[in-house]
Amino acid sequence: MSACTVDARREGAHSLCAVSPIQVPDAPVVLSSASVYPEKTPAAFEIAAKLGYDGVEVLVSSDPASQDIDLLRRLSDYHQIPVTAVHSPCLVLTQRVWGREPWGKLVRSKEMAEALGAKTIVVHPAFRWQREYARDFETGIARMQEETDVIFAVENMYPVRVRDREVVPYAPSWNPLDRDYSDVTLDLSHTAMSGSDAMDMAKRLGDRLSHVHVADGFGGQNLDEHLIPGRGRQPVAELLEYLAERRFGGQLVLEVSTRKAPDRQARMRELAEALAFTRLHFARATTPADPPRDRRERIALLRRTPAPPPRHFTVDRGGTVDDKGTVDPDTE
Repeated sequence: MSACTVDARREGAHSLCAVSPIQVPDAPVVLSSASVYPEKTPAAFEIAAKLGYDGVEVLVSSDPASQDIDLLRRLSDYHQIPVTAVHSPCLVLTQRVWGREPWGKLVRSKEMAEALGAKTIVVHPAFRWQREYARDFETGIARMQEETDVIFAVENMYPVRVRDREVVPYAPSWNPLDRDYSDVTLDLSHTAMSGSDAMDMAKRLGDRLSHVHVADGFGGQNLDEHLIPGRGRQPVAELLEYLAERRFGGQLVLEVSTRKAPDRQARMRELAEALAFTRLHFARATTPADPPRDRRERIALLRRTPAPPPRHFTVDRGGTVDDKGTVDPDTE
């Protein structure tokens, strides 16, 4: 006859009860609808719900679903996934979405965000060829911010290299450190492409950093990679840990490329990996000086309830289990 002992309290054994607790700040971890491309916007809500994301950032694009407030509201209600941010259609590929007038695009983005309860609008700086828009961009964003509680967070961009020359397609600047925007989106694929120091940028932005596009990249080429975090050379883990220590309260948005995934299951595995990486590193150890806070407990390593007493089982060769009941570990 063989015997096995199940004892969660055995002295010297590693136990979750002996591990210091960690806290995860209240910043939601959000899925960008761009991350499911070439699938459409509804797929982002379905995948976000299945994987456990906290919300969706809607990139307004040529996909009609991304422009339809009523449909987005129904998707949000059905999947119980809020729209937490709206990415204005300010990419080269979305030049004709919602017309060509750039301020009109921002007005419609604001209306969508307010209607859906989103907290943030992501906007790129103007292109150089949008001369009037570029000239008034900084003051215009400030004026629009005064009209709403939704945050306009201007995203860091990048120069491009043409032969041996560096060309900057954005104005007044691709670098938010050069401007006085009240809120900024930090994109880690863009820091790779521009050769920027992401940690230095985050620290210098300080409280102006209110939105993060979590991604990765190698840089060194005219390719905006948006890799799964951890697969490139950006300090993604270090940045997340830094933000957690500072109790960052903005949004962490996974804006990654899964276009090479052969099917839905492969895409979901990549997005699950991205979510796990972000949650793993966006955490901080608690200290006795920490004041009580109303935080969601996504990770619970400390259980303050007493552990159950150990039990002793015997198993005979026929597979019959005999429960001997609780035992005193000091007498074993």
